[in-house]
Amino acid sequence: MSCSRPVFPLLALLFALSWAVALAARPADPGQPLPDFRKLVKQNEASVVNISSTQAPSRRTRSSSLPELPGSENPYLEFFKRFFQERPELPGDRQANSLGSGFIISPDGYILTNAHVAQDVDKIIVRLSDQRERPAKVIGVDELTDVAVLKIEGENLPTVKIGDSDALEVGEWVLAIGSPFGLERTATQGIVSAVGRNLPSGTYVPFIQSDVAINPGSSGGPLFNLRGEVVGINSQIYSSTGGYMGLSFAIPIKLAIQVVDQLKATGEVTRGWLGILLQSVNNDLAEAFKLDRPRGALVAQVLPDSPAASAGFKPGDIIVRYGGEPVEDSSQLPRMIGVTPVGKTVAMSILRNGEPLEIKATIARLETVEEKVSTMDEHSDPRLGIVVADLSNEQRRGLGAEDQGVLVTSLDEGPAANAGLYPDDIILQVNHQPVKSANQFVELAKELPRGKVAPLLVKRENESLYLAVRLPE
Repeated sequence: MSCSRPVFPLLALLFALSWAVALAARPADPGQPLPDFRKLVKQNEASVVNISSTQAPSRRTRSSSLPELPGSENPYLEFFKRFFQERPELPGDRQANSLGSGFIISPDGYILTNAHVAQDVDKIIVRLSDQRERPAKVIGVDELTDVAVLKIEGENLPTVKIGDSDALEVGEWVLAIGSPFGLERTATQGIVSAVGRNLPSGTYVPFIQSDVAINPGSSGGPLFNLRGEVVGINSQIYSSTGGYMGLSFAIPIKLAIQVVDQLKATGEVTRGWLGILLQSVNNDLAEAFKLDRPRGALVAQVLPDSPAASAGFKPGDIIVRYGGEPVEDSSQLPRMIGVTPVGKTVAMSILRNGEPLEIKATIARLETVEEKVSTMDEHSDPRLGIVVADLSNEQRRGLGAEDQGVLVTSLDEGPAANAGLYPDDIILQVNHQPVKSANQFVELAKELPRGKVAPLLVKRENESLYLAVRLPE
């Protein structure tokens, strides 16, 4: 009997441990099993297409990623990759094929994809799920949202169901179908990581962020919810290698359909324009402008001859409501203005010197600025390692640069890159002297003293900053 006594406590202990392990291994909610995507894929894979585009060699571009700057680290280098696949350049007059994805939105052959898949190409071929290939016509392209509409001939084609991207919640399951690396009808799944994400490349797009695996060739493909409805168009990835690293971004389908309707009707997208340059409100600015917390959109500049100027906006105004909707962050406002019908008068609540005020402005049309690099008047300075070009009148108006500024088009290794200049920066002053043309910039650069530091006033995005450039002795 004495030898049996230790057995009961031991059995009790083993039972308790096994029960604890079983509880820990059991799902938190047994009524919510992991989703089964098989039915969803079968119902929708026929609506997803593979897109091949050809481009003449003379118009071929090397890459859509941001350039590497010699002598400095570019924080946005390979930050956001456009992920269509481009085959290696071959000798001779062969054309370059690029791969992307898309999906059919109407039985008569309208297809939705990314603008960067469809633009600047000579011919587009759409391959259906049954391997039939059909030429596609580009109905319209909108670069600001990265949305394009194609059209193929057909009847009773399989289509996707359009969902409500506004109803998406963080943690919700989503699934993508596309052609990564040309592997057609590839399905990958994940969850919504964030909604309304603001990216440097998408002023007008509140991106859906997910951890769905996306790779080159998936661009333009659909993102589905568990009901089999399209909620987004896969557009960009966060990557330091060019491949999937756990972060992907999709254009909300509600925004995309608004663009589609305009492209189908007129071939272009009309956006509202107020004529202000904005910046975010951080903790220090909130305190300086007597806000209870960081919120709203701070007006940094009012463009001349703009609706904002006519309405009486002033630099330092903080817009906290637009048409009755709260403005929590400056990144919201361009999208709100952009979707406002041209000619509509909108009431905005602002804070001026800490005091509430209401201003009404009539929204005008945002004019498209066409940048034709081939016709730009460019000048280079080998000492600085920089090439600059004159700004168009439209660019000057959009930037609020008036009669000043030249555009940095490219950089080589040298003092300019070492000073922190980037392509697309606008140089306003050289050593306190206003710059009005690319030719004048070169003349001013010749006068810079060797071995000494000279200031450059630069406009980058919506902000002005000084950079110090030093020519070697």
